Amino acid sequence: MRAGTLDQRIELQELVEGFDDYGQPLSEWQTVLSAWAAVEPLTGREYLAAMQNQSETTMRVRLRYRPGIKSAMRVKHGARLYGIQSVIDVKSTGRELVLMCTASG
Repeated sequence: MRAGTLDQRIELQELVEGFDDYGQPLSEWQTVLSAWAAVEPLTGREYLAAMQNQSETTMRVRLRYRPGIKSAMRVKHGARLYGIQSVIDVKSTGRELVLMCTASG
């Protein structure tokens, strides 16, 4: 993996659930990792759902291997948030991860 292609900063966030001071359930997204990555748009499509225009973008995020990254996390790239659909350890070498992500909006 060439370091020069990892030219964009991302954050990986995880949903943390707990309770507030009053015992009420609380869930919030917390950043667990900030890393350099290559963020590449793959497709964009628009469709009608419930009589409203919707759009969906599929992104490929490539970064150096980090243990513990799960599809339950999300990627924050600038102001955009992407749900992780799959986590791929390229060639099973523990050197590079590819995250297939989608954003709706």
